Formats: sequence, structure tokens, C-alpha cells
Amino acid sequence: MATDTLKSTTGASGASAVRRLLLDNGALTALIALVIAMSALSGDFLTTDNLLNIGVQAAVTAILAFGVTFVIVSAGIDLSVGSVAALSATVLAWMATSQGVPVWIAVILAIATGIACGLVNGVLISYGKLPPFIATLAMLSVGRGLSLVISQGSPIAFPESVSHLGDTLGGWLPVPVLVMVVMGLITALILGRTYIGRSMYAIGGNEEAARLSGLRVKKQKLAIYALSGLFAAAAGIVLASRLSSAQPQAAQGYELDAIAAVVIGGASLAGGTGKASGTLIGALILAVLRNGLNLLSVSAFWQQVVIGVVIALAVLLDTLRRKAGATPVAAGAGAPGGRGKQAATYIIAAVVAAAVVGAMSFLHNGSSSSATKKVGLSLSTLNNPFFVQIKSGAQQEAKKLGVDLTVTDAQNDASQQANQLQNFTSSGLGSIIVNPVDSDAAGPAVRSANKAGIPVVGVDRGVNKADTAALVASDNIAGGKLGAKAMAEKLGGKGKIVILQGLAGTSASRERGAGFAEGLKAYPGIEVVARQPADFDRTKGLDVMTNLLQAHPDIQGVFAENDEMALGAVKALGSKAGTSVSVIGFDGEPDGLKAVKDGTMYASVAQQPKELGRIAVENALHAAEGKTVEKTVMVPVKVVTKENVSGFGG
Repeated sequence: MATDTLKSTTGASGASAVRRLLLDNGALTALIALVIAMSALSGDFLTTDNLLNIGVQAAVTAILAFGVTFVIVSAGIDLSVGSVAALSATVLAWMATSQGVPVWIAVILAIATGIACGLVNGVLISYGKLPPFIATLAMLSVGRGLSLVISQGSPIAFPESVSHLGDTLGGWLPVPVLVMVVMGLITALILGRTYIGRSMYAIGGNEEAARLSGLRVKKQKLAIYALSGLFAAAAGIVLASRLSSAQPQAAQGYELDAIAAVVIGGASLAGGTGKASGTLIGALILAVLRNGLNLLSVSAFWQQVVIGVVIALAVLLDTLRRKAGATPVAAGAGAPGGRGKQAATYIIAAVVAAAVVGAMSFLHNGSSSSATKKVGLSLSTLNNPFFVQIKSGAQQEAKKLGVDLTVTDAQNDASQQANQLQNFTSSGLGSIIVNPVDSDAAGPAVRSANKAGIPVVGVDRGVNKADTAALVASDNIAGGKLGAKAMAEKLGGKGKIVILQGLAGTSASRERGAGFAEGLKAYPGIEVVARQPADFDRTKGLDVMTNLLQAHPDIQGVFAENDEMALGAVKALGSKAGTSVSVIGFDGEPDGLKAVKDGTMYASVAQQPKELGRIAVENALHAAEGKTVEKTVMVPVKVVTKENVSGFGG
């Protein structure tokens, strides 16, 4: 029976013994090497606050990965855990707030939701004979869709009693870390001490042999995927607690991180090997990488490249380990003294880590003191020209003022942005600028900066339930109203239009949509025949508009909540754009303004993104220096049409 414990078939001594130790503990060796490297490169890495940040940032991935470990050990795969996590958290928040269900019952229902999703996966795989990849891919889509349906695309406030899971004990020990440790111990117990754990290794090693040995493989798989769903629900609750809200778009892509953590930790996708400690180490490696690369101001795009390389190296190490002559040991047996050797390995690792901490702390003594002219800028995304221009304006002003500006990209992930803000806080920056993915979700991380005495400036969007020294923004609601007025005037007060909505759950989409709806109330002759999300993306705008034209070929207008979607709509409309159909976008980005000038777009509700970035850096520096800054700095927006586009600089 295959298991997660590997033993050399031949003896080794001297250099070969060291080589064997490194091969058999590759993930642990990599973690120690990463800690040493990051400690040497950044004086902010080994601070107590930052190490606790790493634990918090690893928690959700680790909990998800513990559940995925069960599946991978049994030679399966689960791509649905991120969506199940979001769905479970959404169910909890919706039940406890909108439906008035007692919180403890809502928690049970959320966990039951995760288990039910896992059971559906298990049924499809065991009895429906679907490949695990296909079954869980389908659940990924279903889970995310149900989360959006229940929440109507907007974040739901999380119950205060459950939100304490995102807090700290004694003011310093993060609860998510404690939950991660408990879930890890439960995973180790299940894998190493229970019948179902031994069954996982048997099924992963040879499913047919396991069946012939008397194992009820189909029922075991039901239990395995149900466990994965349960752990996903727990991860979703912890994540929502950190953000103080259930985000319908939360945990996107986390299933890949979870699988990566399991593989980096030494498990094989072929099944039969894997352990809880390895999975935890894998999750910590990912967290240390992201944390360290943030501290070193490495681009988020390069971070993805680095993590991909690490995953490839982890699989390569596993291959080398197998080629080196490692053979499986019977489940639960282990090598003579194997547990003692493993314990000794972890003790040695702890001693090495402690030595590194001491040495690097001495080396960097005093190097991480707060510097007024060090500013962090966390943008919601850099996959949009509008935010790229904010970055450009901020960098130009930072260079002019002699400010050391670190820019991060949250990739429209509220959880990732919370991690970045925590990293900024532990780095002792003079001030922080944040363009929130979601105004509510950014609140807890900004409150942490408040406690650390670091002033925070909001740009483009505000932060709820936290103190900001200033908000530098355009009025999205007022801009939406201007868009409605421009559309109505262009159509003569009557006509059929469609609306392309932004990424569900983002405050920009909600505010622009609300402003446009409010503005249309003055024009009852304008009929909105369809509203569809296109996620602020040009390609999706093209696809969605193409589909809508099949059902509504007679429309006269399109309002898109940003220029990217408007440009996609223009492409779908073809010759109709600018002639029989008027398209209005939002942002005033260069491509949008060019389309206005060419006449394919009627107008763009134009902001001044470079000015937003410039003023944000200026105010952040003043706040860091203790100077008085205006609480709200509004940068004007205006409707740019062909008549006035030449005079608009953006």
C-alpha cells in the first residue's frame, strides 16, 4: 500500500547522507533557504509583525490545501474549492443578515453547503464516472454562479460574532493562524490514524487493488470529496472574517494555490503520497514568496512567474527523489526510528531558522526604521489602462518629490490586497495609498495601519469603517448621472439601451451603476432592455455585446461602466457604432478618447487618472510629515465628446 513516507533502499553516509536528507525534505529545505534569502534582502522581513502576517496570509491557502491533500493522496483533483469557499461564506452572511437566521445555525448551514458541494463532486466522480477534473470544474462554475446569485453580485456584511475569527488573541496572536494549525492537526490525524486515511493512500496507490482488497472505493471517494468541501467551507469563513464581508468573487484562483501547496509539499499528483506537514510547508513557501517579493517591490506579474517556476522545481525535485531510489513504506509502519528521524529533522530546521533570525536581526538592526519618504501604493488592478495611468501619475510625482514608491497589484482580489496592505504596515512605511478592490473589504487592513500610526490615503475609491487621512477621488455616482444625462440628450429623451456592468462586487461598478440609474429617472422615455456584467474587460464586452445584439438588434444606446467594455461593444456593433447606436463609456482612458475622437464612441465620462495618482502621492507625503491635508479631494469629471475631446488631457 503506498503512503506518504519514503525510505531509501540503500544506506548512505557522508555527502550522500546530506544529499538524501535534502531530497527527502526538499520542501523544508526550500522554506529555510527562502527565509534566509528574504532575510538577507529585506530588513523588514524578520520583524515579529511581518512573520505573523505571513502566517495569516498562509492560513486560507493552507486550510484549502489540507482538504485538497485528501483528494490528491487518493489520486483525484478538486478545482472547485475556491468557489465552494466563496459560496459557503456567502450563505453564512446571507442567512445571518438578510434572512435573520441565528448566527450559529448560519455557520452550520455554511459548513453543510461545503460538504454538500463535496458530496456532489463525489457522486459525479464515483457514480457518474466523470473524470475528477471535469466534475470539479463544473462545480467551480456552479459554486461561483450560486454565490453571485445569492449576493446579487454585491458583498454582504459578515456577522460581528464570526468576524472575530479574523482578529487576534491578546492583541498579537492571529486567530486565522490558530485555525490553520487546528485544521492541520486534524488533517494529520485523519491521514495517519484513521481507516479513511489509510484508504486514501490505498486508493491513490492502486485503486483497482484497493477495490479487490475489499475497500468500498466509491463510498470512500464520497467521504474524501466531502472532507475537501468541509475544509473549503472553513477556509471561506476564515477569509470572509478577515475581510469583514462575504465577497462573491472571493478566492478566485485559490484552488490553484491549494494544489500548488500540496505539490510543493511533496505530494504526487499520481496519488499515494502526501502529508499534512508537507502541505503546510508548501503553503508557507507560497506565502513567504509573495510576502518577500512584495517587500522587495517585485512586480505582481513577475511574482506569478516566480511562483510558477517554484511549482515546476517542486515537481522536478519529486522526480529526482524517486529516481534516487526512494521506495514506499507500508502505511502506518514507517522505517525503524523513522518518526524519531523526522522529529530530529524538524528540530534541526527550527534551530537553523532561529539562528538565521538572530543573525539577520543583528545584521539589519535599525535598518527598518520608519522613513517618511517611503510610500506604498496598492492598486486594485494593473490590467486596466485607467489604473496604469494612476500608477504613472503617482510615479512621476514620487520621482519629483524624492519619494520611494512601492506599487503592488491586487489583481481585483480583495484578500490579496489585504495581504499587501498588511505587508506595507509591517514594513514601517511613512504612509500608504490604497485603491480598494472593495471599500468594505479593505477596512480591516487599513485599521491595522491606523493602529500602527501609518496614515492611509484612499485614491479613486474610499475605505469604509476605517480612518483615512484623505480621499482623492472622482465622484462615480455623479459621473453615472452625467452619463445618463448625456445618453438621454443624445437620444432625444427616448429609446432602448443596454448597460454593460463592471466586475460584480466592486464599489466602482455599484456606484457608477447607481448613479446612471438615478440619472435615468428624469427620462422615463429611456428603456433599459438588458443589463449584463462584462467585468470591466474589453474582450468580455465584445462577447456580451455580441450576444445581446441577437436578442435586442433595435437598441439605440449602450452605457458601459468603463471604457474597456465600451470599446468591446464598439467592436461588436461594427458600423452601427456612432451611427445608429450611441456608446458611452467611463474613465477617459487614451483608447476611449481616441474612439470618441474617431466618432465610434459618442462620449466618455472622463476622469483624470494621472491627476488622481499625482495628488494622492502629494497628500500621502504631507500626511507622513504630519502636515494638514484635506479630508476629501475631488478631482472633477466631465463628459468628453467629439466637440471637446481635443482639449482634454486625461
